[in-house]
Amino acid sequence: MDHSTHGTHGTQHQHHPGHHGQPASAASWSTAVKATLHCLTGCAIGEILGMVIGTALLWGNVETMVLAIVLAFLFGYSFTLFAVLRVGLAFRTAIKVALAADTVSIAVMELVDNGIIALVPGAMDAHLSDGLFWSALLGGFAVAFLITTPVNKWMIGRGKGHAVVHTYH
Repeated sequence: MDHSTHGTHGTQHQHHPGHHGQPASAASWSTAVKATLHCLTGCAIGEILGMVIGTALLWGNVETMVLAIVLAFLFGYSFTLFAVLRVGLAFRTAIKVALAADTVSIAVMELVDNGIIALVPGAMDAHLSDGLFWSALLGGFAVAFLITTPVNKWMIGRGKGHAVVHTYH
């Protein structure tokens, strides 16, 4: 499907995969970095908020991590959702665009970040006032960014992921 005109009456730019289903040209690293930073911002806000809430409520590690992951997805999707709603997309279409644009990126980021937190000795039991909590969290974000950027570059180069959002700019 040609996303460049779907739901927009042909008023958008024609950034889409090549003709007849051919892959789009390779995405630039700059575009991939911007897409990953966009995703990381939403994920970080949601995840930190979830960790703070779970820790403040004295929840266990599993409950806190589940809340953090749910909020990471929620905030990650919301950044894209609100951006495409501002350009006039209908709500249902905007939801589909956000899901298509961000699901893989957020999933990779959360898998890597939370995996690192789980593997750092003592990080799961650290409190908000502990340096270990923040270093494990921020270190996890940094590694997740490094791993997710090439994934986003690959997806954008094939007209997937954040490339879907760019058809509406």
